[in-house]
Amino acid sequence: MLQGGTRRCPAFLAVTVVLILLSLREVIGWRPWPHNNRTNAAHDLEFGGSKKYEGSSEFVHLKYHMGPVLTTDITVHTIWYGVWERSQKKIIRGFISSISAVNSKHPSVSGWWKTVQLYTDQTGANISRTVRLGAEKNDRFYSHGKSLTRLSIQSVIKSAVTAKTKPLPLNPQGGLYLLLTSSDVRVQDFCGQVCGFHYFTFPSIVGYTLPYAWVGNSAKMCPGVCAYPFAVPDYIPGLKPLKSPNGDIGVDGMVSVIAHEIAELATNPLVNAWYAGQDPSFPVEIADLCEGIYGTGGGGSYTGQLFNGADGATFNMNGIRRRFLVQWVWNHVVNYCTGPNALDQ
Repeated sequence: MLQGGTRRCPAFLAVTVVLILLSLREVIGWRPWPHNNRTNAAHDLEFGGSKKYEGSSEFVHLKYHMGPVLTTDITVHTIWYGVWERSQKKIIRGFISSISAVNSKHPSVSGWWKTVQLYTDQTGANISRTVRLGAEKNDRFYSHGKSLTRLSIQSVIKSAVTAKTKPLPLNPQGGLYLLLTSSDVRVQDFCGQVCGFHYFTFPSIVGYTLPYAWVGNSAKMCPGVCAYPFAVPDYIPGLKPLKSPNGDIGVDGMVSVIAHEIAELATNPLVNAWYAGQDPSFPVEIADLCEGIYGTGGGGSYTGQLFNGADGATFNMNGIRRRFLVQWVWNHVVNYCTGPNALDQ
C-alpha cells in the first residue's frame, strides 16, 4: 500500500520542503493477516460461500489513473543495510530471479507474476515480463544508524546511488531500489503498523525520482506479525507456526512482503496508476486487496490451501531450486485474487 501524492517537492525553501516531506507518508506495502489494525482488505468482507472467488467483491473498484507503469524490463537494485548472512541473501536473490524463470516447476513464481503482467498503461502496453537482479550495495556498518525514519530511508538510498565507490546505477525508468534492513535495525512504524512499504524518492533528498521499497527482517522484533505464518503472535494462543520452506523464518517472511512491494511498484510506481479508493494519499493497491490470501479458499483467518513438502515445509509456489510462500494479487480482469496454485488452474 502507498501513501502520498505524486507532486515533487521544490528544491528551494528548505524549511518548507522539510515540513512538506514530514507530512507525507509512504504507501504501506503490507500488513500481515494477524495485525489488529489492518483495513481495506477485500477478504474482510463477506461474499457468501464460494471458495473459488478469493477476495472477490463487487465493492472493489480498482481503477487506472493514467500514470506510468513499468512496461520496460525491470531491474531490482538491492541495498543490504546491516549484517546479512550469505544464505539469507541467496534466498532473496533466488526469489527475485524466479519472477522471470518461466521453466520453474508449476505452480511457479513466474506464474504468479503473470497476474501482475495483466496491468497496462494508457497505451495498452503490459507490465514487463522481465524482472532481473541488478547491482547491489552493502551497508554493513549502518551508515545512518540502527534506527531509521521514513525520511532517513531515502537518505540511505541517496548514499547508495552517490557512493564514491561502486554506486548503484541510476535507472529511473525500469529500475527499482529495494532497501532491506537486517533484524537488528529499527524502522519507523515497523512491527506496529508496517512490515514494508514503497514510494518514490524526493529530488530534494536524493536528487532523483526513483521508485523504491523498504522491507525489514522481523526475526528478532516481531516475527509473529511480519513472518506469519512461520511464527505466530502471542495473542493467538494454541496456533502452531508453519515450517518455513528455506529454513529462515525472518527471510522467508520477507519474501512475501518483497513480492507485495514489487508487484505494487510495477503497477503504481508514482502513486498515480492502478489503485482503488478516491484518495491517492491512501491508495489500496493490487496486493493490499489480497492481504493474507495464499491459496484457494483463503481469507480472514485462513491462508488458503497450501502445499506441504516431504520435509514438512509449507509453500505455495516454486522458484529456481527453491520454494516460497507468496501472497496472491488482485486480478482486475476477473475481479478477484488469483495465484498459480489455485485449485482451478
